[in-house]
Amino acid sequence: MVDTSLYAAFVVAAVALCLTPGPDMMFIVAMGGRGGPGTGVMAAVGVATGALIHAVAATLGLSALFTALPALYHVLRWAGAAYLLYLAVKAFRDRGETGEGTAVVGPGRLRAFWQGVVTNLLNPKVILFNIAFLPQFVDPTLGHPMMQLLVLGITLVLIGLAVDASVGLLSGRLANLLRRSRRVARGLNLFSGTVFTGLALRLIAVPK
Repeated sequence: MVDTSLYAAFVVAAVALCLTPGPDMMFIVAMGGRGGPGTGVMAAVGVATGALIHAVAATLGLSALFTALPALYHVLRWAGAAYLLYLAVKAFRDRGETGEGTAVVGPGRLRAFWQGVVTNLLNPKVILFNIAFLPQFVDPTLGHPMMQLLVLGITLVLIGLAVDASVGLLSGRLANLLRRSRRVARGLNLFSGTVFTGLALRLIAVPK
């Protein structure tokens, strides 16, 4: 169903892409920094879930709507930027209050998951990336192009999840070591807010 040599080339390219720091990875680092390793991992799972939905949409041809309807692309882009700014405001307003022991109150794991899903789904660049990247590794002579696209999309999601979950885990563990101080915890929240703001501005400033 999938050409072996093309699939091997795809895996190499996908690993290289997933290891390259990007908006999703920065989002996960920020979430791990605010809530710890569990929160970072759940943010990665949320991002992967959003990426899977994008992959299925690309397979079904729904993503082509964004090339045919540019206005829809821009609506999604501004919605994504607004959501990231909302997360930035929440992070800036978080004073790094501590509960019992040394635990710092941060975003819950379930909330981190859904924030990861929404952040990824509201990024139209992911949609355009799937349209441009995945078809390059489809061999029409083998038939079933939709299934080939689906296999490639799922592979990309799994590779991304492995990389991002590791990043979320490491960033969360490092944050746990650093944020025993309320001042450091506040600094991590400011860092997270700055990251979210930067991602929002990037989404606004680079429309295509």
